[in-house]
Amino acid sequence: MSTDITASFDDLGVPTSLVTILAAQGITVPTPIQKATLPDSFAGRDVLGRGRTGSGKTFAFLLPMVGRLAASNRKPRPGAPRALILAPTRELVGQIEASLKPLAAEFGLTTQTIFGGVGQGPQVNGLRRGVDVILACPGRLEDLIQQGHCSLKDIEITILDEADHMADLGFLPAVRRLLQATPPKSQRLLFSATLDNAVDQLVKKFLNNPVTHEADSAQSPVAKMDHHVLHVRRESRLPILIDLTRAPGRTVIFTRTKHGAKALARQLNANGVPTVDLHGNLSQNARTRNMEAFHSGKATTLVATDVAARGIHVDDVALVVHADPPSEHKAYLHRSGRTARAGAEGTVVTLMTDDQVRDVRALARAAGIKPTTTIVGDAFHPILKSLAPGERTEVPGGLVVEAPASNGGGNGGGRSGGGGGRNRSRSGGGSGGGQARSGGQGRSGGQARSGGQSSGGGQGGQRSGGQSSGGSRSGGQSSQGQSSGGQGGQRRTSTGPGRSAGGSGSHSASSFSRGR
Repeated sequence: MSTDITASFDDLGVPTSLVTILAAQGITVPTPIQKATLPDSFAGRDVLGRGRTGSGKTFAFLLPMVGRLAASNRKPRPGAPRALILAPTRELVGQIEASLKPLAAEFGLTTQTIFGGVGQGPQVNGLRRGVDVILACPGRLEDLIQQGHCSLKDIEITILDEADHMADLGFLPAVRRLLQATPPKSQRLLFSATLDNAVDQLVKKFLNNPVTHEADSAQSPVAKMDHHVLHVRRESRLPILIDLTRAPGRTVIFTRTKHGAKALARQLNANGVPTVDLHGNLSQNARTRNMEAFHSGKATTLVATDVAARGIHVDDVALVVHADPPSEHKAYLHRSGRTARAGAEGTVVTLMTDDQVRDVRALARAAGIKPTTTIVGDAFHPILKSLAPGERTEVPGGLVVEAPASNGGGNGGGRSGGGGGRNRSRSGGGSGGGQARSGGQGRSGGQARSGGQSSGGGQGGQRSGGQSSGGSRSGGQSSQGQSSGGQGGQRRTSTGPGRSAGGSGSHSASSFSRGR
């Protein structure tokens, strides 16, 4: 179905009250996927929409869902929601709910998120009260249905978001069972960046005479993204990442392993880059806290694994970096989709070492991109300023996301000899020294992590000629700006153009990719 490119939300059948809410958020022009799908969705048709993440799919299904529920105007029965939204990750469920809330409030519709990693009590209580819309990950929803807390017999409309990612994560058997539990004649909207065989089978079995629309397909980011490959030495990767992430704007970095994500986030924080991580080892509270820090700007860099890639919806990410190149092209496209969202432009950088040349070239061919490849010897190469323009800044200590209080002593972060600073111990670790900032001196106190204790050694670091008198973690000493193993390494302001580079001694430059 073709739609007039000048069509407005009103022209597409969106209720006036919802158009007003969108306008208040600065959303006045429908995206291509919205223009293509909204008329059929509002008409009650089953729709298969193919579009990349960031193309506006969320409002493409939320608007007709809210419109349908408002029109039928039924009160939900306890344990029997009226609409179901299925998504592959907890983060994506939360993002969809945030977009839904103001729309639902306009018509007095209630919502409930359902996913694992948190206690099910609040979710069960919400279902008992009766909710119009549930936003769920398949596993936890199946558990609650099996326990008798939820029935899908009253579902009027079902939405599957990122169906291809559900297939990648092995969720399709659960999705099939959930769809089987909904009324066969209820409306179903399925959105996917790609349509492989597994998703196609789902469409054929559960969508009734669907209308297919394609806009902003999986490879469409190429036109709005600037793709670069930096051919680097393994030991240069960390200094290069530090330089890129010290530039203004938000950056998302991807690693292959959750241990690598955690290690790299720690290294960047130690080198003055406010960073949080997102991976499978985090509790739901920690995931939520870290994403809030990234959304609010307290953290300027997010280090994530592939599993988290689809759940990161932040519209102003300027730079995506593949610190570890992904294993296949679909993961490359999904990772890269964190930038160039909602019509914006973005830059994608892949770090490639000598042993990865063949794999990265094959990856680029499969993804349909022709990146610019540059040999980069160190963090002072001029292309880094081009890829991430702006003055490099350093936040001392990076971002410390506070853990629950532990018994260890904290970094007694006094200034000019003062005492009694924040407790920054992690996982029960203690630190006896404080962050003294007096005159030109650097840090003399240390940070102990994962149960270790430090009684005076620690992050040896120099800033612009300052002195560090504390020993490094590995026992070395640092003086006159030289560090022989402290995590901070030597920190200095480069004499080059606006460039500041840092190193790391106790973690090697390649540790994040080895999952140390």
